[in-house]
Amino acid sequence: MLSLEDFKKIRLEDKPIFDAHYQHHPPLHSGELFTSMMSWGEYVEYRYAKIDDTIIILSKDRNGIVLHPPSGKSNIDRFKQVMKLAIKEDSIFGFIKKKEKEFLLNHFPSLKMEEDRDFFDYVYRASDLAELPGTKYGKIRNRLNKFTKNFSYTTEEISENNMEEVNEFLKRWCLWKDCGSDELLENERKAILYSMKHFFDLNLKGLGLRIGDTLQAIAVYEKMNPDTVVVHFEKGSPDFDGIYKAINMETAQRVRHLVPYINREEDLGISGLRQAKMSYQPDHFIEVYYGIKESLRATIADLL
Repeated sequence: MLSLEDFKKIRLEDKPIFDAHYQHHPPLHSGELFTSMMSWGEYVEYRYAKIDDTIIILSKDRNGIVLHPPSGKSNIDRFKQVMKLAIKEDSIFGFIKKKEKEFLLNHFPSLKMEEDRDFFDYVYRASDLAELPGTKYGKIRNRLNKFTKNFSYTTEEISENNMEEVNEFLKRWCLWKDCGSDELLENERKAILYSMKHFFDLNLKGLGLRIGDTLQAIAVYEKMNPDTVVVHFEKGSPDFDGIYKAINMETAQRVRHLVPYINREEDLGISGLRQAKMSYQPDHFIEVYYGIKESLRATIADLL
């Protein structure tokens, strides 16, 4: 029987375990990427249980515990164990992706699940972000054109040669944003700094945008599955209107030959962020759902 004692805290040295597992069972949602879990580890505690060829993720914050569906070959008995543990610990059975939802409903037709819209990942065609084609991208192209007219810039890969400059830029970014005044921003600061400290350990890639002699924007990304690159962080100076449009386009141009899609993660229910992500016309979402506790409890009761 699965219990909380079976879960151990995710650590950097666990990366080979996740790399080997995700080679056969690639993650679909950005929140289950090893980089995401490690970088945001001070804001959300992540634990995992590895049982045979299955990995089960547990995330915990001030709102409680969330048990994720088992990652691996679909195994109804493993799903039942996770569901039972969720009820036993009065926790949420969540981050259920669409395919997992269909699998569950096939076995438990009465199980009720609700979408968790704040955690939908936004997925775009890399070619769209690289080319900004058609009238739907007209406003973005106008701001980008204004930026390129007003500012001459160059781009470069993030490497050991400019990592110190990247960290200096991030210090300036946090001063601009007053990170200490907002809990989420402060934790994002910690997440970015962790990613930069372990940039090469995590096999991350990045792009810097330089105006004159100074880095003024960065993007940090990695390949998350055979079809998709995920952009973890994208930051720019507020002194250059349109700079986010530029770093976004430049990143897309760098990765479009590698994958057809770019995942730009969720909006967390932040209205301004949702509006910005929607303006780029997502191709589709990685939808996630959670089990309604009363329905889950009734489903489990039927199994006992």
